[in-house]
Amino acid sequence: MTGGPTARAHARAMGAPEDLDHCPFMPTYAPPTVQFVRGEGSVLWDREGRRYLDLLSGLAVTSLGHAHPEVAEAVAEAARTLVHVSNLFGTVPAAEVALTLDRLLGGGGQVFFCNSGAEANEAAIKLARRHGGWGRYRVVTALGSFHGRTLATLHATGQPAKHERFRPLPEGFGHVPWCDLDALDAVVDDTVAAVLLEPVQGEGGVRPATRAYFEGVRELCDERGALFMVDEVQTGLGRTGRWFAHQHFGVVPDVVTMAKALGNGVPIGACWARREVAAAFEPGDHATTFGGQPLAAAAARAVLAVMEREDVCQRAEDAGRRLGEGLRALPAVVEVRGLGLLLAAELAPGIDARQVALDALAAGLVVNAVTPTALRLAPSLLVGDDEIAEALEVLARVLGEHERARPVVPA
Repeated sequence: MTGGPTARAHARAMGAPEDLDHCPFMPTYAPPTVQFVRGEGSVLWDREGRRYLDLLSGLAVTSLGHAHPEVAEAVAEAARTLVHVSNLFGTVPAAEVALTLDRLLGGGGQVFFCNSGAEANEAAIKLARRHGGWGRYRVVTALGSFHGRTLATLHATGQPAKHERFRPLPEGFGHVPWCDLDALDAVVDDTVAAVLLEPVQGEGGVRPATRAYFEGVRELCDERGALFMVDEVQTGLGRTGRWFAHQHFGVVPDVVTMAKALGNGVPIGACWARREVAAAFEPGDHATTFGGQPLAAAAARAVLAVMEREDVCQRAEDAGRRLGEGLRALPAVVEVRGLGLLLAAELAPGIDARQVALDALAAGLVVNAVTPTALRLAPSLLVGDDEIAEALEVLARVLGEHERARPVVPA
C-alpha cells in the first residue's frame, strides 16, 4: 500500500474500489466524510441511503434545489438537440439568457459567457485593463475578499495567506480594508483601471457592505475615471432578496460578474458590462471554448424562468428573515450576518465552527464553517418553512451540546 491510511480512507469516501490504495483525486480538498448520490429539492442522500437536509446548496449554487424538474428537462432536451457549436456561431438559448440578464440588471449592457465565477472575474479584469488603456491597469479590491483561484483572481482576492505558495503572482492588484472609503480614496489614482468589490464578502465571513460605502465607491470611481466592478458570483440572482445584491445599495456598477446560481449546478458564468465599457473589447481580445454553449445556456434559461415565476427575491427575503430570527435564538450564536438567504452565524468564543459543521453533518444537516468561528447557511431559494424549522432544530441540538462543553473563555 503506497497511499497510507489517510489516502485509503479518502479513496473509500470517494467511492473508489476497495483494492485501490490511493485517492484518484488531487488533494485540493480535505478528505470528504460523505459521498452523495442523489438529491431532490433541499434533500440529499448518501450511498448508504441516509437522508440529509441541505442548507448550503453546493455553496450557493443549487438555488432552485437539487434535480429541479424543469431544469433537468431543459438539460435533457438540449442534450438531445444541440450541445455545442463554439462561439463562432450564435444559439438561441445564449441570446435569450443574455437578454434576460441585461434586463434584470437594468438594461444597457452586454454579456460575455464563461464557465465559472473565476473566469467571469478574469474577463472583468481583462476588460478593465482594455478599457483603461496603457498605464491604467491596476485593480483594487478589499481585504477579506474572494474572487477566484486562477493566478489573477487569486491575487485579486484580498487574503494574503492564500498568495504565499503561488508567488510570483501577476502584478497590478492592490488591497484596502473592507468598507473603508478613506483607504480606497488614498490609493485610487490614474494607474487604477477598476475597483472590484463583493456586495457581501462571502468567503470572507458573510460580511455585507453598506449603502453609504457603495455610494461612496461609485462617486469615487466616477471622479477618478475608474470602473466600479461588482463580484456577484455568490450573491447574484435572488440570493440576497434582490436580483443582485448591489441593488440593495442603489448603485449601478459598470461591470457585474456572476456564476453559481445561474445554472443551478450546470457550470456557467457571465460577465455583464455597460455597452460603452464592453465596447473596449474587440474580436480576439478574449474568448472561451465552452462559454454559453447551448446545454449550459438552456439550463440557465430554465433557471431564470423558474426564478422569475417563483419570485425568488421575495422568497429569499421572507425565508431569510425567518431563518435569521431562528439562528439568533440558538445556543452559542452571538451574531447573525448577511442578506436574504446568505447568512453566517457567529459562534461564541471557544466553539469551533468546523467541528459544529461536522457534527451537524453527522446529524443529517449540511452547512459549512465559512470561518473558524462562523457557520454559513445558503439554502435553496425555494426552501420551505418546515425545512427551516428542521434545520434550526438540528442546530439547536448540536450547538447546545457544544455550549455545554465549551471551556470558559475570559472576557
